[in-house]
Amino acid sequence: MSGSAPILLRGVYGSPYTRKMLAVLRYRHIPYQLLQGNESERRGLPKPKVQLLPTFYLPNAQGEIEAVVDSTPLIRRFEKEYPDRKVVPEDPVIEFLDYLLEDYADEWLTKAMFHYRWYYKADIERAAAVLPRWSFLTAPEADALKMGAYISERQISRLYVVGSNDTTAPVIEASYLRFLDAFKAHLEVRPFLMGGRPGASDFGVYGQLTQLTHFDPTPMEETLRRAPRVYAWVDLLDDCSGVPAAESDWMTRDDIPATIVRLLKEVGRVYVPALLANALALASGSDEVRTVIDGKPWVQQPFPYQGKCLQWLREKHAALSSADRIAVDAILAGTGCEKLFQG
Repeated sequence: MSGSAPILLRGVYGSPYTRKMLAVLRYRHIPYQLLQGNESERRGLPKPKVQLLPTFYLPNAQGEIEAVVDSTPLIRRFEKEYPDRKVVPEDPVIEFLDYLLEDYADEWLTKAMFHYRWYYKADIERAAAVLPRWSFLTAPEADALKMGAYISERQISRLYVVGSNDTTAPVIEASYLRFLDAFKAHLEVRPFLMGGRPGASDFGVYGQLTQLTHFDPTPMEETLRRAPRVYAWVDLLDDCSGVPAAESDWMTRDDIPATIVRLLKEVGRVYVPALLANALALASGSDEVRTVIDGKPWVQQPFPYQGKCLQWLREKHAALSSADRIAVDAILAGTGCEKLFQG
């Protein structure tokens, strides 16, 4: 599809997944047009079955335009349709690690993003002031204020969806700080998670950090105090259109940095027990996930989508060749991530 018309998508700058996909498109030199405000409705474009951002408008098998959401499968779709500068590593072992870290970013780091934005007064006030104006810049001031109040009330009321509450707040915040420390250490040896070129996991982490490090004041202050290198990385990853994309730039299965293992240990420490407890709650029909994460209590509503995330991780692990699975398991051993695939 090289040289084709620009891809149309709808998104907003306050959405980490919108930022994730825009950065992917820039890195891959895929032309796009970002529709803002009510432009998609004005053009009569279809609505997605689930209202998520970003929404892409892409042809289906019959050539009809449909609304498509969910960044992870969209990235894989574009890997097939656009041949150059791919973000999914070719080595199945490295691809698996990339997928696992992308999933962690999309499904756990987003807890920190949502938590900080709607838990602290200063962050709530900034979000209420700016988010509606990003979508409707020229709206009358009274309308913008009303929309800001509406967004705040709605999102605060939905904190339970991602598991942010007074019980889980210490777990989420401690995990974010450990992530900053681990990622800062990694950036001292490699410019990207996947080595010398960014993978899908880099863009997943970047998407969440655009908000955590560059918009919401509480985590921004923590980031600048603790890991200014991470803050700088977010700026650099925003537009990697000039970064080379040689196959030799990927990290190799025989040279996995200790810093990646450290990040995987954080995944195993917090995200893995959350996934497993969520799966048990879904299987039992319980209306509550209750477990212990990092030695502290964790309670939230079951999350069906993260049940699918665990299923997809297990399917991907099972689909590896015997030799590749042995290599992956050796890397994951002792990180806590191996528990995803036991029993």
